[in-house]
Amino acid sequence: MFFHKFGDTYAIRLERGEELAASLKELCVTERVRLGTLSGLGAMDHVVVGVYDLAEKRFCPNVFDEPLEMTGLEGSVTEREGEPYLHIHASFGRADGSVIGGHLSEARVSATAELFLRALAGRVGRVFDEETGLNLLDFRLEG
Repeated sequence: MFFHKFGDTYAIRLERGEELAASLKELCVTERVRLGTLSGLGAMDHVVVGVYDLAEKRFCPNVFDEPLEMTGLEGSVTEREGEPYLHIHASFGRADGSVIGGHLSEARVSATAELFLRALAGRVGRVFDEETGLNLLDFRLEG
């Protein structure tokens, strides 16, 4: 991973074989980013994306091991139990022109990934919600 900070924004380049979410979390830990927004694009060869089944309160993953173009990535960085918490959604173009996407769990870079992380002042946490089974935004952190 290579990155450069411009004001409050990090320009990030991931290399072949790097895992996207793990690399971003590592950067957030190293740079002490606890609140921010993410965007990006790139090329992947393994992704796990899916949707959340609210009735069953579980994530339904779909695994794709094929050449994919990440056509868009949006996400947030917040804090949970003192650590950066990344919530990422992404879409991917396939060779036949179809698109897949959803909540991103894993993504391995096949060629490169270009990402921008904008660090924000303040702190927003996460709190587990029994009704939905999700970790929802929690604005009670001081900061």
